[in-house]
Amino acid sequence: MCDLAKRNTCFHSASRRYRTVCRLLLCALALSCRGAMAQRINTLSPQVQKYLGASARRVILAHVQVIDGTGAAPLADRNILIENGKIADISPGADQSPVEGTTVLDLRGYSVMPGIVGMHEHLFYLAFPNLAADYSYDRPVLFHQMSFSAPRLYLANGVTTARTAGSIDGYTDLRLKDAIEKGLLPGPHLDVTGPYLEGAGPNPNLQMHQLTGPEDARETVAYWAERGVTSFKAYAHITREELKATVQEAHKRGLKVTGHLCSVTYAEAAEIGIDNLEHGFRADTELDPGKKPDTCSESGGDDTLEHLVPGSPAANRLFSTLITHHVAVTSTLPGAAANVTDLTTDGRPLVRPDVLEAMAPSLRDAYLYSRNRPRPSPNKEAQMLRRDMDLQRAFVAAGGLLLAGADPVGIGGNLPGFGDQRQIELLVEAGFRPVEAIRIATLNGATYLGRQNEVGSIAIGKNADLVVMKGDPAAHITDIEKVEIVFKDGAGYDTRKLLESVKGRYGEY
Repeated sequence: MCDLAKRNTCFHSASRRYRTVCRLLLCALALSCRGAMAQRINTLSPQVQKYLGASARRVILAHVQVIDGTGAAPLADRNILIENGKIADISPGADQSPVEGTTVLDLRGYSVMPGIVGMHEHLFYLAFPNLAADYSYDRPVLFHQMSFSAPRLYLANGVTTARTAGSIDGYTDLRLKDAIEKGLLPGPHLDVTGPYLEGAGPNPNLQMHQLTGPEDARETVAYWAERGVTSFKAYAHITREELKATVQEAHKRGLKVTGHLCSVTYAEAAEIGIDNLEHGFRADTELDPGKKPDTCSESGGDDTLEHLVPGSPAANRLFSTLITHHVAVTSTLPGAAANVTDLTTDGRPLVRPDVLEAMAPSLRDAYLYSRNRPRPSPNKEAQMLRRDMDLQRAFVAAGGLLLAGADPVGIGGNLPGFGDQRQIELLVEAGFRPVEAIRIATLNGATYLGRQNEVGSIAIGKNADLVVMKGDPAAHITDIEKVEIVFKDGAGYDTRKLLESVKGRYGEY
């Protein structure tokens, strides 16, 4: 492992006569580091290399606008030097003449932002057997692995790090992560969340193990942690004792736990020690009428969301509890927004042509059928979406850590990568400035994962995980959809090539 931080120890501890030797050793170490990174780029498999658009050891992104992911104002006309997988320099824009071993990209009119750190992503599609035009279907609903198409869709659309936020096939996800890291397959860096930790409530999904008690929860966490899982997700019917056992076992191993809850309230989970809560404030059940301990309420959190008003004593109390216990909240707005309308706020279709092209025919039919499905009152759904948005803004204003993820399982046209871009757009609709929304989707996720020194923002020395897009999303957030090149570890992937490889595939494999 290359560690140039050894420099300080070497120079401060060595006597003067040994410093020359130290310098020689450090130079050799630096060369070894650079060589290792160059070798990594050069040894990507042919299966991966065919999707590259920029793969030289040195790449200069010339005359580009930099949105650095910190929430700061954009920097106009900058050159970014990528060398050996890292950001080596950021300087005022200047014309560069190509030289051997260096690729120069003239990017006037383009913006660069950090790779998205998606915190609620999935590697499966939710299938509805015998789905009919009236949106009726047979049980059971099934999860199908999308190990081929999902990683490519994430990477093509700018997601360079993704937490899977619940696995159906943990072994496959772990092997996929390994294959991506070895350069055998294209895809983002994966934080693999273990299989869902679900309680014994009335969950109809046959692919989820239902815990039998705290000891089962503890053993399940230990089993998957030993096999390489790096996070865990508690699900709707888990009990407080099962959640407590989950958190204790995960924390003992230095791993984190998130939750899509119902039986356990947000405040109860925070007191137990959970690290993260999913779906904004839509899954809290504390104010639901008739809520019983360890039991999911009938409304599933709708009543709590309706009555949890920003600025109210109940909201302030909840925010204080979450912030005091360092509990992050993940915003997952695309699914809820799809229930409100088939159009974006500026009148564009909710699902773009690229999204429809990525869908398998069966999924495309399911999407079109879904537009005919009976829906709750559009006004009520719009009110609920607005309330969740307002609570998320109030939580951030109070000092809370908000993360972003798309929760893409195909429903409502919410697909991997595309949904992450839509999530950022919806954060802007919620009232965040574009640069704030981008920070939530990049640096905040990296901070939660403890990787803020490597990814999540654009700075010299960090991984060259970057998204290049036409236009200026800091001024027009929909430009975030105009991605053309995605750099991961300094290798530049051609978005169009990746999308072409999965055309008509998502929903099949």
